[in-house]
Amino acid sequence: MVISELDTLATSLATDTTRPPRHYLPEDFHVTNWAALEPFFQELQHREIANAAGLERWLLDRSELESVLSEDLAWRYIRMTCDTQDEGRAEAFQFFVQEVEPLTAPYDHALNEKLLASPYLPELDQTRYGVFLRSVRRASEIYREENIPLKTEISTKQQQYAATVGAMTVTLDGEEMTLPRAADRLKSLSRPVREQAWRAIQARRLQDSQPLDQLFAELVGLRHQMALNAGFANFRDYMFAALGRFDYTAEDCFDFHSAIGATVVPLINEFDEARRQALKLTALRPWDLDVDPSGQPPLHPFATGAELLDKTITVFQRLDPFLGDCLRTMRQMGHLDLESRKGKAPGGYNYPLDETGVPFIFMNATSSLRDVVTMLHEGGHAVHSFLTRRLPLSADKHPPSEVAELASMSMELMSMDHWDVFFDNPAELRRAKKTHLESVLETFPWVATIDKFQHWVYENPGHTEAQRHQRWTEIFQHFNQRTVSWSGLEQFRPYLWQKQLHLYEVPFYYIEYAMAQLGAIAVWRNFRQHPAAALAGYQRALSLGYTVPIGEVYAAAGIRFDFSTDYLRQLADFVREEMAAL
Repeated sequence: MVISELDTLATSLATDTTRPPRHYLPEDFHVTNWAALEPFFQELQHREIANAAGLERWLLDRSELESVLSEDLAWRYIRMTCDTQDEGRAEAFQFFVQEVEPLTAPYDHALNEKLLASPYLPELDQTRYGVFLRSVRRASEIYREENIPLKTEISTKQQQYAATVGAMTVTLDGEEMTLPRAADRLKSLSRPVREQAWRAIQARRLQDSQPLDQLFAELVGLRHQMALNAGFANFRDYMFAALGRFDYTAEDCFDFHSAIGATVVPLINEFDEARRQALKLTALRPWDLDVDPSGQPPLHPFATGAELLDKTITVFQRLDPFLGDCLRTMRQMGHLDLESRKGKAPGGYNYPLDETGVPFIFMNATSSLRDVVTMLHEGGHAVHSFLTRRLPLSADKHPPSEVAELASMSMELMSMDHWDVFFDNPAELRRAKKTHLESVLETFPWVATIDKFQHWVYENPGHTEAQRHQRWTEIFQHFNQRTVSWSGLEQFRPYLWQKQLHLYEVPFYYIEYAMAQLGAIAVWRNFRQHPAAALAGYQRALSLGYTVPIGEVYAAAGIRFDFSTDYLRQLADFVREEMAAL
């Protein structure tokens, strides 16, 4: 069989473990101190540019410097989150945040200004560079030197959140365990076991609720000041500019919240009522939402992180050998840390490594279906990193979250045809698929809850702690668990938002999950009809990186960037039909 040029390129993207040669920085250069780094910024700032070709060379050299810096910061962050109790790792991360980033920021702005003032800028291919230049202009508009120390202080406080939550453990039946591992007990068929675990988790979170409330209040204050410094009325408006949200407005988000309330929330209410009846309960309680309503024991798709990775590679390989090669390369390079343990930061992520081009996956796996989905999700992000690793500019490799999450969420759904790798029992396979599809729809109300809460928080930066708790509870009850009894548990509900790390670490990065989830369902609907074409469209779209607007990326995947009520209802009905067919 003749291998096409595209297949050959894909194979090389997935299996090449070598770092591309540097053209600007010395091959042996490492970030050690500012004195060694600053001359490169100075050279870029003062370089004479004689023509359009020279401007493009300047862009590539600047991009190389940005990639080296980005990857250095990435490894400091990765190592710190893998062990939040290691003071040396925390100090290494803080060195970058406090001693490097504040000094690079003025140069970044100066270089943006140099680019925008260049007489050769109009000679650049505006189709090729249009999206990039749009972002540069926006970054230049909102830059304020007085925000540099505020960003440093914010980064330091964000680290406190990871350390606080990463240290949380509970003791159940004499065994100390992380909260993710304790949460596995919420799937137990024994209701007393579930209740004990739920109460222990919430009590442990409540133990640190006041420090986390105070930390959040401090972050809100700092962020609001940044917005005022940049000429914005509030931090929400500032972040819409900083995130480059050129394609929708805050009002569009509010309309999306309303659409979710009208179309998806009633479906979730139906699911919960069916669960209550299946479990033969008078009332559903918060600890009844994860157990399988059929009375079957919890699904156990793998035993160790190594097994989780092996099985995921098999699933990816079946979809496309290129996808399997991506994860094999990451395993070969040691770019994964999968299992939950004390001291690890919460959550999971795929961290792109801009210079190497081979990302790092971090997660807190125990042995659940949720872990499988997380691995597939982050694996989708990883594939995205591989498909963009040879784009010329570092900025090209970082599409907005509406695109990034399309990569991950689509992978969750397209991979389901091969979940027999994890569940060889047909009945368990059906359970796994149905559970996941229900969680796909549950994504929408929770995203609406977090996003609506963020809008309120930053529109009202002077709110009190009591007002914050009240508003959170109102929003939570509007979108979530309407048929669940919280009687006697009211003290826990005002603090549920504290488990969402995005609120602390990446504010306003959340509505994208719902937008991308819609896109992913559309990709999956295409995949159910024409698998090969849909998978090819998916890879074609991801390979664009951020060289075209969001709508064009979605169009390349054969779908629409649309979050209207009609589109949401149409795709939610499709998911429901697929669930009924299982």
